[in-house]
Amino acid sequence: MKKVLVTGGAGYIGSHVVKTLGERGYELLVVDDLSTGDRNAVLYGDFVLGDLADAVLLRKTISDFKPHAVVHLAASVVVPESVRNPLKYFRNNTANTLNLIEACQQGGVPNVLLSSSAAVYGIPERVPIDESSLLNPINPYGVSKMMAEQIVKDVARAHRAFNYVVLRYFNVAGAEELSRIGQAHTESTRLIARALKTAKGEFPRLQIFGTDYATPDGTCIRDYIHVEDVAEAHVMVLEYLRDGGASEVFNCGYGHGFSVREVVNAAKKATGIDFPVEEVGRREGDPPVLIAKNEKITGVLRWKPKYDDLSFIMKTAWDWEKKR
Repeated sequence: MKKVLVTGGAGYIGSHVVKTLGERGYELLVVDDLSTGDRNAVLYGDFVLGDLADAVLLRKTISDFKPHAVVHLAASVVVPESVRNPLKYFRNNTANTLNLIEACQQGGVPNVLLSSSAAVYGIPERVPIDESSLLNPINPYGVSKMMAEQIVKDVARAHRAFNYVVLRYFNVAGAEELSRIGQAHTESTRLIARALKTAKGEFPRLQIFGTDYATPDGTCIRDYIHVEDVAEAHVMVLEYLRDGGASEVFNCGYGHGFSVREVVNAAKKATGIDFPVEEVGRREGDPPVLIAKNEKITGVLRWKPKYDDLSFIMKTAWDWEKKR
């Protein structure tokens, strides 16, 4: 279980996963089209420039490398863009997952770790959200991820030798403490990255989308999780699958949240810069509150996050931004 193919390994989350796996001695092959990723962020393993739409490339890559597991991180992830351009999301997130899983089946890959999102829950019936909650996404991004999940679930039902784990990320943020890698995509819509780029002067102001939600301060609440804790969860999933763990779905979050206003204030405190903020109307596709119930991942995998601290998340993200 030491040979792992990582799709999207040059991206934000992917590069941290690759770094963590590489430090643990895994033999890695990264496949990425570099549409949003950075080749220099791949600190371990070999690299193949390629698009998951290329089924021939996928089959050959898997046949040549013969991975014990595939970690599938490649995806389009911008919710507002998915509303404007849903076909891009169904093509990249759903159809390309189909291509990859089909290549895994043809190449005899027994284990797949699929990155998913809290967006599959839509507006949850209860908070915190557990893994058995109804999947009812309210934007094409969430739908595309839900459909990708269904692909791996149905393939596992049909083929007993195929196992999967789905990790549903909540709001990933921060950067490696050494600042070698971080959120490199210049057009990121992630709140913390956007706030810090505004502090640097890359954007004239930070927009807060909606101040009339049914939350204590009227802004959306999210469960922010440090990217290195997310990367560590991937290591634990691969160990779980190596040891014969059954196919499962796990939330990946801290179990508590912060509002947009609280995050903005934390960004101003971390940077010492009172950057301009503009309050505008709601953004289509945004649920009011997304907070994980994480007892399953902490119980089954014994996952113990190390960086559950908004000020630390903000510090590492700011250190990375200043270095860039």
